[in-house]
Amino acid sequence: MRTTLLAATAGAAVLLTTAAAAAPAHMGPGCAAGQLCLWPKGGYEGPRETHELSDTDIESCVPLPDGRPARSFVNRTGRPVTTFQSAECAETGEFDTYPGGGTYVPDSPYAVRAFRIAER
Repeated sequence: MRTTLLAATAGAAVLLTTAAAAAPAHMGPGCAAGQLCLWPKGGYEGPRETHELSDTDIESCVPLPDGRPARSFVNRTGRPVTTFQSAECAETGEFDTYPGGGTYVPDSPYAVRAFRIAER
């Protein structure tokens, strides 16, 4: 009986570990459709900052508040979003454009200090 219980417990542990490993690593927590969500640490860690189309100027440079860069983000706006290393959206630093609708970036290649949402 004890051997059966140990085997069942070990099997359940393997199943839980396998299920956790199979979960998509790109799933950013709590970012709804229509939002751009940014986190200060990689892996979607730390307090989330959220922007929506209804309260963000399209085609305008939006610096992140208090100079706190983001290290991970999710673009679910449905529009392309360009992230910038520069807080002024200068193209002299690093920048990349990510498609809308469901782009997950758990570890940005640079500190994101500003972004711009494109018209389309």
